[in-house]
Amino acid sequence: MALTPSAKGTVPFREFRTWYRVTGELHRGRPALVAVHGGPGATHDYLVGLAAFAEHGWPVVHYDQLGNGGSTHLPERGADFWTVRLFLDELDNLLERLGIADGYVLFGQSWGGMLAARHAADRPPGLRGLVVANAPASYRLWLEEMEVLRARLPPGVNETLLRHEAAGTTASEEYQTAMMVFYDKHVCRLDPWPREYLATLMETSNDPTVYHAMNGPSEFHVIGTLKDWSVTGVLPDIDVPTLVISGRHDEATPRTVRPYHDLIPGARWEIFEDSSHAPHLEEPDRFGTLMLDFLGGLDTTATEG
Repeated sequence: MALTPSAKGTVPFREFRTWYRVTGELHRGRPALVAVHGGPGATHDYLVGLAAFAEHGWPVVHYDQLGNGGSTHLPERGADFWTVRLFLDELDNLLERLGIADGYVLFGQSWGGMLAARHAADRPPGLRGLVVANAPASYRLWLEEMEVLRARLPPGVNETLLRHEAAGTTASEEYQTAMMVFYDKHVCRLDPWPREYLATLMETSNDPTVYHAMNGPSEFHVIGTLKDWSVTGVLPDIDVPTLVISGRHDEATPRTVRPYHDLIPGARWEIFEDSSHAPHLEEPDRFGTLMLDFLGGLDTTATEG
């Protein structure tokens, strides 16, 4: 039986608030596993299953990044406000406010994986391990691979997408329907989609401010401020044990993920053969076994004392 969250609330961040939830007990042995969700502009909901690791002695921290979920919404802010530095600062603030900056593990998924890697490259002394799940190392690589994946869609689908992207009508029902063909193949292959995954999609749809500003109208049409962002150049600076995860059918293709494996010293890369962009939902048993194996191999003596 999953543990009941032991604490939740918000912490101040600048003049805003960051929502968080803790499952398990902090400061009672093993370092916290902090879940950094994707998007940008999504929520923690689709990663809620990570709370199960608290049953194995790893307290788990979920949070909603600024702009969505339980954190402060700022629909009036323009693209210049929503920066990578903003979200790095928010993560640093959360770690300090929860008193776990001296001992924690990061699990970053999709955009959250890039954010977590960039955080890790600064070599924070309390970071004990890093999991980069389904994350490209470069948005330029991502966009190149999107063209490859889109070209393989059923006849007519990509043509529909391209027509609406050129016309600026990506909110149309026809575009949304064509978009789902891609999502069903490369984002989540489960049918039906899990409730926690749908919850995140609904939250993002309810307030797409951050997603539209930094990403764009869809996973594969990145025209926001992140379109040229990459963490490739800082990956060699990461000096903690790193597990890299991706799915065989992932929109984060092997070409976009490989830099993590090749450039982070000693990084381990595991591909889930029956998954796309959400192995934690698509192959939960293997995911749980792999995570516990990785976590069990970390040096946590500085935290456990």
